This record gives sequence, C-alpha cells and structure tokens, in this order.
Amino acid sequence: MGPDVHFDWDPGTGRLGLADAIRDAIRKGRLSHGAVLPSTRALASDLGIARGTVTRIYADLTAEGYVHSRQGAPTTVAADVPRPSPPPHARSGPGAPRWDLRPGQPDLSAFPRDDWASATRRVLQHTPASLFGYGDRLGVARLRESLASYLARSRGVVADPQRIVVCGGFSHAVSLLTTALRELGETDIAFENPSLYRFRDIAKAAGARVIPVPVDDEGIDVSSVDSPAVVVTPAHHFPLGVTLAPGRRTALAKWASASGAFVLEDDYDGEFRFDRTPVGALQTLAPERVAYAGTVSKTLAPGLRLGWLVLPRVLVEPVRAALEWQGWRAPVIEQLTFAELLDSGAYGRHIRRRRASYRKRRDLLLATFPDAVAKHDIPAGLQLLLRLPPSGPREEDVLAAAARHSLGLEALGPHWMTPCDHPQGIVVGYTTPPEHAYTGALSALRTVLAEAGGAGRHP
Repeated sequence: MGPDVHFDWDPGTGRLGLADAIRDAIRKGRLSHGAVLPSTRALASDLGIARGTVTRIYADLTAEGYVHSRQGAPTTVAADVPRPSPPPHARSGPGAPRWDLRPGQPDLSAFPRDDWASATRRVLQHTPASLFGYGDRLGVARLRESLASYLARSRGVVADPQRIVVCGGFSHAVSLLTTALRELGETDIAFENPSLYRFRDIAKAAGARVIPVPVDDEGIDVSSVDSPAVVVTPAHHFPLGVTLAPGRRTALAKWASASGAFVLEDDYDGEFRFDRTPVGALQTLAPERVAYAGTVSKTLAPGLRLGWLVLPRVLVEPVRAALEWQGWRAPVIEQLTFAELLDSGAYGRHIRRRRASYRKRRDLLLATFPDAVAKHDIPAGLQLLLRLPPSGPREEDVLAAAARHSLGLEALGPHWMTPCDHPQGIVVGYTTPPEHAYTGALSALRTVLAEAGGAGRHP
C-alpha cells in the first residue's frame, strides 16, 4: 500500500488544478520535508486519471523545486519550500473533510471507468436510434431483462421483466412505493428502529405516517409490526449490522401473506458478504407481498442514480401511475450501458474485486479496534458500528474531536426514531476513502477516539 496523501482537488480543474493542490499541500505543511508522494501509477489509479498526466505534474513540480524525483526512487518533498504563515484566527471552511469515514458510498476511485467507457461505446455503436426516445416508464426492456437474469442468479430473486421498474435509487423507490400505497388508501409505513433517517423523511414527505418497530440482535421484531407496509434491511441491517434471523424471515413473509401487507426489502449491500455466500433475498419467500429494491449506489457510484424495484404484480400499475405523475424516466444510455456491463460479466468481475478489497479494509478496521464491534455485526457490507462504552465518550464528544481533525464521521444517534436514551456509537464507512488514504483515515479515527476520551475503553 502506498503513502496516505489527501489533495483538495476538484477534478473539473484538470491537470493544472491538481498541480496547484499538491503545491498547496506542500506549502501548508501537510506534506512535510522528505515526505514520499504516491507513485505516478498509484495516484493516477486513485484519482481516475492518466498516468502520463501525473508524470507531467511531478516533472513540473521537480523543475519548480517543490519535489525531488529521480529514476528508480520515490518522489519526495524538497527541503526549502517556502511556507506561508497562517492568518490569525484562521478557521477551516465548510468543505469536505480531509479524511472521510462517513457511510453510504463505495470507493469512488475504484469506479470501473474502462469497462463503463467500453460498454458505452458498444451501446452507441449498436443501439437503434428509436431507443433514444421516451420509451417505457418502467425502464428500457433490455435492462429489465438483464436485471431479471442477474437478480435470479446472484440474489435468488423471483423476477421477470414485467414486474421490474427502473428507478433513481432507493430514495426514489421509497417515494414511488409511498405514493402508490397512498393511492391505494394506505398511509402508514413501518420502519426499523433505528434506520436511515433520510428514507423516513422521504416517506413522510410523500404523505406517509411513519411507525417505529424495534430491532434486536436477530433483526426486526416481527411480532411488533402492525402496519400495511414495512421497510426492512434483512440481509444486513443498517446501522446495527445484524442479519434477520431465519425464523423471523419466515415469520415476516407469513405475516405479509396472511395480512395482505407489503414489505419493501432494501438490499443495499447484499453482494458484499465476506465470510460465506450472501444471504438470499427475503423476496423469494413471498414474491407477491415483498417489493425488492436494489441499486448501483454501493457497487458502482451513487451519482449514477440507477436502481430497481422487483414488484408484486398488484403494485406494477400503481407504481407506473406514480412515475407518470412524477414525470420521471431513467436516462436511456445509462440504462443500456449498465445492461451491457451485466450481460458481459464486467459487473460481476467488478463486484468480486471490490468484495476482496473491502474485506481487507474491514479486517484492518477490526484489528485497529478489536473490542468495539458487537459480536452479532456480521462480516459484510460497507460500514461497521463502533460502539461507545457507557462510561463515555458520548457521540457528541467524538464528533467534536472529529471536526477538529477534519475527519468525517456519522453518529448512531440520528438514526433512532424515539427520543429516549439509546446506546452510543459511531457508524464507520470503511469503503469511502480511496485506497491510498484508508490507513491515514484509520489513524485519524484512532486519534479522535483517544482525544474524545475513548482510548482503550471500548466494550
């Protein structure tokens, strides 16, 4: 693994902007005398740019006296670079943190640019012009066919193209389902407690009354569900990290079938199980009562805004009507490109590479904080819950220390739906940093916990 270096670089500024970002890091002392810069190959890979671009930047910085570079040796920071004094009472701005361990996205530097570009070229070369029109509200037929095959093979989902809807991610899926259910006369939706607060807010904005249902070490308490619809994360609960126990999976499916209720299954990171074959989808137990949702937000990039719903047949037309009302269609070229990735096997290869990388990151996080993770937190996904001891520090102490060290973290607290005293914790997104910055982010987290009063006191 190469050295950990963070550059405040906006990709829109190109080569000159990256060179300025490296100069700035050196002038301000974030890269000290003798510090080793990443190799041209490693930095180009992490930033998603050509290696030749990095080589030219390093050559320019060498000529300007900022770095030393010679054949066969690493590039290092020069000794005599002038460093301006900070202005009095300087305050950090509201921009992105230097280190980022917030959950919710994959390593974006690992996006398969070459595979995506090749698939896009094939799509543009071979797609009839007629497919670039408005098309079916439910999504391009080829992608729905490709998804039906992929989901049946990889997640055991009972799927056919006629019941698949392409949407703009899980946020959009929640909005669509809430709107469709409201038109059917159902306004109550249950959510796991805790759960991701943003999705609850979306359901409320779409007219739903949100009902909390407790979660324990075996997942959602099915006996407490008493709503016409419930949103669950059965394969890997967010944020507690548990898997819905087999008996409860069966009980939830039976309850939905017997009561006529609907279950929205959020399979947000189902591909990333590290110790065994991924848990199959809950949807297979009751395909006419469970709406299965997935996205590329955790596998490729959230900025693509591509997701899908595999619906009970009775919900297909209500969801189509909701799409009509919203006036929304998924971008055609992105749909066809993703279908090409699925059909060519490139998407599966990418998943396998990311699974191996993320497993190593999780193992390193566990080795760094061996006693902070609950035993029921399964080896899967893109985040871990670090539990804080009852004796302290509190979440607000950790977040305050993180702000002082420019470390992005997320607390467990906002995910609870009820205001009583809950266990304290920090949700660590170990897949967020690029590869070269991960160990530096963990070092910053260790410093933050020590400063906040938590060193050596994890449960």
